[in-house]
Amino acid sequence: MMKTDSPRPRPGRIRDPRARLVELFYPVHYTVGLAIEDIIRAGVLTRKQAAILWLIRSEGGERRMMPRKRIEQFVSEWFELSNSEISKALRGMARPPLELVRIVESPTSGRERSVMLTAKGERFLREAVANATRFFDPVRDRVDERLSQAGIRFLESAIAALAQARAKAGSRRE
Repeated sequence: MMKTDSPRPRPGRIRDPRARLVELFYPVHYTVGLAIEDIIRAGVLTRKQAAILWLIRSEGGERRMMPRKRIEQFVSEWFELSNSEISKALRGMARPPLELVRIVESPTSGRERSVMLTAKGERFLREAVANATRFFDPVRDRVDERLSQAGIRFLESAIAALAQARAKAGSRRE
C-alpha cells in the first residue's frame, strides 16, 4: 500500500551532483519505486514475485523466458532468499489462480529449467504497465516535456554507466 508521506531530500547547498543523487535515494526508492512495485503487485503478488515477474519481462528477451538459475542470481542479490524460497515464489505464480508463468525444461539442457511468461502473465504485465504509466500523470501534468525527456535520457545513461562499471569491477575480481 502506498503511503502519502514520503521522505524528502536533505535541504542545503550540496554542489556535487553525485551527492545530490545520493540524497534522492529515499524519495525515489520509497515514493516512486515502492509505489510502482505496489501497482505491479496488484494486491495478489508478493514483493519478490513482482520483482521476478518484472525481471522476466525486462531481461527475458522477446520470448519473455529466462533460465531459472539466472533469475536466482538476480533475486538473490536483491532479497535474502534461499533457493527453496525462490522456487516457492515461482510455483505460486505458476499455479492457479495466478498462472502467470510456466516452468519448462530448458531448450539447452534437460537438467535446467527456464521460466516463461504465460499469455495471462503477459496480460497481467500489460495492465500493470498501463497502471504504472497513469501513476506518472502528475509528472506529465506538472513537469515540462523536455525536462522529462532529459531526465529519462540521464537515467538511461546513468544506469548503463553503472552497469558497465559494475561489470568491469566484477571482471577484475575473477
